[in-house]
Amino acid sequence: MKPLGREDVVRVIEGKGAAERVPLLYDLWIYGNLFEDSAEKRTEWLKKYPCDVQEVFLQMPGVTEGPAEDPDFYWAMPGTKLEENIGLDSQCLIPDWEEAEEFYRTFPDPESVALIPSKVERDGRYLLGRWWYCYFERLWSIRGMENALTDFYLYPEEVHKLFDRLTKFYLRIMERAKEELDVDGFFVSDDIGTQKAPFFSLEIFREFFKPYYKQLFEKAHELGTHFWLHSCGNIEAFLPEFIEIGLDVIHPIQKNTMDEKVISEKYGDKICILSGIDVQYLMAFGTPEEVEEEVKFLINTYQRPEGRLMMTMGNGSTPDWKIANLEAMYETSLKVGDKKE
Repeated sequence: MKPLGREDVVRVIEGKGAAERVPLLYDLWIYGNLFEDSAEKRTEWLKKYPCDVQEVFLQMPGVTEGPAEDPDFYWAMPGTKLEENIGLDSQCLIPDWEEAEEFYRTFPDPESVALIPSKVERDGRYLLGRWWYCYFERLWSIRGMENALTDFYLYPEEVHKLFDRLTKFYLRIMERAKEELDVDGFFVSDDIGTQKAPFFSLEIFREFFKPYYKQLFEKAHELGTHFWLHSCGNIEAFLPEFIEIGLDVIHPIQKNTMDEKVISEKYGDKICILSGIDVQYLMAFGTPEEVEEEVKFLINTYQRPEGRLMMTMGNGSTPDWKIANLEAMYETSLKVGDKKE
């Protein structure tokens, strides 16, 4: 089936009218681990179904080592080594804020040759530039999770300084991606919710996150692009704030953390929802019939005449997903999401 064109997806995102069917972006989260880690088998299987965006990853700095194109393109201070047998959320690239000057002295350069892929052939679809780890995820990856959650109270000036520096870095990345690739949108991650509630209060969000995100959203719009955000967990308290400052697309409205009908009623006409199919239970342990019912439920809950709905996975694939469930998901999405049906 022919994928939707760029203008179709733009119209859906901006609430200017539904496309001939709901845009499908399932490919973005379906990895080779479902196909014996074979990129060729993955590509061949996915040819049966459309993917309505084209994606390009913007290569962020490494943690302690840079890529071959730019060995100095990494976050850590020179000589830093990650500890073995310790989770990523417990590593500290800046163990003490008093050492931060060295960190900033060697801060990655947004002009790095490694950051932007050298060649991307446009194919008529909406082109999405992606990077992972924005503010909270970048903070805890530098300071460790425990420090990150207390830094807002113990070291607020240092957090603001880091977020300001990150913002300048991201703004230049966005400019380059538009100049060099002519992207249509940016998709970043920042998991700021747990299964039950946000990681921090609304007051913390407003002080430390909202002003910096606002700059990114404004830059995206200045460039004639959209800004998309992935955030797992319950982030309902933050949705009005994100809408106020111009977020265009939110993903995934995670299953069992928020009430989809409530979210749709309150916010579905104000922001485009990139609805994520449940990956904690459904794709691995559910049946094709359950998948079919869930797809119908999500489309019927979020779909509007003006658009504002696209469909994808809630997160990345794991090897225990059932291919039969993927087939049921695609077939139902194409049938239920088709305006002609």
